[in-house]
Amino acid sequence: MTVEEQIRDLTSNIREFSGYMNSLPENLFLKKLDDWAPRDILAHLIGWNRSTIEGCQEIMASRVPLYFIDPGDDFSKFNAILVREYSSEDRERLLEELEISRQELEQFLVSIDSNKWDTDYGVTYKGGSVTVRNTVEALNIDYVKHRRQVQKWAESQHIDSSNV
Repeated sequence: MTVEEQIRDLTSNIREFSGYMNSLPENLFLKKLDDWAPRDILAHLIGWNRSTIEGCQEIMASRVPLYFIDPGDDFSKFNAILVREYSSEDRERLLEELEISRQELEQFLVSIDSNKWDTDYGVTYKGGSVTVRNTVEALNIDYVKHRRQVQKWAESQHIDSSNV
């Protein structure tokens, strides 16, 4: 996949996630689906857009990104910080913030020379090399995973409420 295709794919998945979150019934936006509500998932992804910018800058400077330092299980400690940082319960406000952070991320990513995407800067995580490309791909996967997670949960909530 080219750099341009990867950026387009990420942008498309962010917009798809945003559209789904916008269409989610209001009564489900703040309802917990596990430890998090859809609001929390949205908040953490806003933070990850911005953290990906900072992380890629750190990686290209051969430094370990902040989110790799004591992240907790599945980045739980870092994610908790992001959920608190973007604490609004106003869906419209959070979706606007998601769009702003998407634009910031896209502008940053297109500014990186494509030759730097696969460069090994000596940063590793769990024994593997960390690059700009695999950092962006991890975020892309997160958007798809979380949209599907919320969608499946929301569908089960609709089914459960209709059976009452």
